[in-house]
Amino acid sequence: MAKKDKKSKDAKKARAAEKQKKNAAKAELKDKKMAKKIGEYEEDDDIDAILEKYAQEQLEFTEVKIEVCDKPTRRLNPAMVSNPLHNKRELILFGGENTEGHVSKFYNDLFTYSIDNDTWRKISSKNAPLPRSSHAMCSHPSGVILMFGGEFSSPKQSTFYHYGDTWILDADTKEWQKLDLKKGPSARSGHRLAVWKNYIILHGGFRDLGTMTTYMNDVWLFDINEFKWQQVEFPANHPVPDARSGHSLLPCADGAVVYGGYTKVKARKGLQKGKVLSDCWILKMKSDPKAVRFERRKKQGSLPSPRVGCSLVYHKNRGMLFGGVYDFEESEENLDSEFYNQLYTYHIESNRWYNLHLRPQRKKKEAIKEKSRDEDLEDILNSILAKANLNDDDENSTDSEVNQLKQLEKDDEPEKEAVEYPIMNQFPHPRFNATTCVVDDVLYLFGGIYERGDQEFNLDSFYAIDLGRLDGVKVFWEDLSELDKSEVNSEDEDDEDDDDEDDDEDGDENENGEANGDDDEIDGEAEEDDEDDEESIEEEFPDPRPWLPHPKPFESLRAFYIRSGAQFLEWAISSNRDARGKDLKRAAFDMCEDRFWERREVVAVAEDDLEELGGVGEVVEKDTSKPGNKRR
Repeated sequence: MAKKDKKSKDAKKARAAEKQKKNAAKAELKDKKMAKKIGEYEEDDDIDAILEKYAQEQLEFTEVKIEVCDKPTRRLNPAMVSNPLHNKRELILFGGENTEGHVSKFYNDLFTYSIDNDTWRKISSKNAPLPRSSHAMCSHPSGVILMFGGEFSSPKQSTFYHYGDTWILDADTKEWQKLDLKKGPSARSGHRLAVWKNYIILHGGFRDLGTMTTYMNDVWLFDINEFKWQQVEFPANHPVPDARSGHSLLPCADGAVVYGGYTKVKARKGLQKGKVLSDCWILKMKSDPKAVRFERRKKQGSLPSPRVGCSLVYHKNRGMLFGGVYDFEESEENLDSEFYNQLYTYHIESNRWYNLHLRPQRKKKEAIKEKSRDEDLEDILNSILAKANLNDDDENSTDSEVNQLKQLEKDDEPEKEAVEYPIMNQFPHPRFNATTCVVDDVLYLFGGIYERGDQEFNLDSFYAIDLGRLDGVKVFWEDLSELDKSEVNSEDEDDEDDDDEDDDEDGDENENGEANGDDDEIDGEAEEDDEDDEESIEEEFPDPRPWLPHPKPFESLRAFYIRSGAQFLEWAISSNRDARGKDLKRAAFDMCEDRFWERREVVAVAEDDLEELGGVGEVVEKDTSKPGNKRR
């Protein structure tokens, strides 16, 4: 009897599901007919047929084809990473989309940019992934680049498709390999990837189901050795970040930091409302995935205002954040947006935010040969190692110290380029979803989106910012012509409104035509602020290791190491008991480099203060080996 009841219940559920499916199909057909009547719906191409066509076109490629090109075509939401191979200064960019005349085009072309040669190359291959945007890529030090997910739409964006495939790109040969895995993350877009040891971490993302958008908060680990995905399962009562997409996933020694993002919450029955997130979490990784846990972090420092489209990119144990957008005064009829172009840095260890500013560009001084000073430092380091009996056993071994100093000479020499690109003393135009990447202390910015009213602008541009100097933005190319035309038209429309505002501002002045306020009080407050500057700087930039040497204003990494290399070597000897010779020198240099970037923000403040005093054109390191005249 029980079996008959169970069968009847199953049959009833099946009939109900079938009926619901038919009703949904009827409702969709009805909506399309109604949309046609009011002119909102246009026939679109079948998305499956489009993808099949792209797949057939890929089969025409018989081998990897590499050709030099001018630059990538204009596009939104591609993925860009640095080549993880040693001494390979190269950017790798894949995919993206572009919309012209309400028709979307997706790309699956692969571009590389050689920084040393200033050359873009386009790479085509038979087994390349299908076109997509809003996917995620992550480079691993082993020379492997992982790509997962993304989205694709029909030309008129009536239907969407989310990818759930996993791809491996060889950083050397640029050959693609698709992994056929039985278990892995679900299809999604807007997710983030980060590296931790032999794992690549995946977090979040969203999936557009047509009627509603689903946001995710799951965590997956990709084992770079076994090429397998494994989901992290958290205890039922363990706090985890809210589901989100378009957020930041910043790698760190302990695991990864999750910051910000965007999600949708229920507003009314059947409706969702967007929500901008500004919370911060750290994912504490363990060798056993079952022991992985989340911890929430408090907000500290000069926090960026809430925004989306500004993912952090890793640099020297900190994150670099540029741009973003925030939507406010949201209603059914109106949505205003504010766009940003500030540059922020987030220190992972101290959990503090800092707002960075560009400084006036100083005149480049001629290259100064410091062979004598380099040799003096080398003699000092060798004498310290000799006293500790830690010299290299191999007499023919090359000194890594000399090679390090030669590499650092680039800090003091003008860049050797075939093309002299313009340098502007302001950050690029405000935007969100700019594609960013860091290579050798330089932040690269590609593209981005800006909106004015109902118009959306795909900003075709490429920039570079030296994070050590912060003395300008190199402009490889920038096309803001469409934006400028739109701005001229909008200014003409706003002229009358501006006249009314001027009349209102006149009312804020007193009868004598002077603005209200006490100038003496303002001056007094300014003087008090100046007196507290040093204390406030110390509070804002606490020094976690005050016993280590401190870099000076306008001092390059090379000059800092020449001045303090001996002290760092002493520390390296005490911290690396089993190391010898050139390994200790390498460790000393690494400590010096970490210290240089650790105190970069406080040194930048001191440099700004000196610039404001005026007359500071360049700072030349004094040669203490020569006697000087004390009376001047």
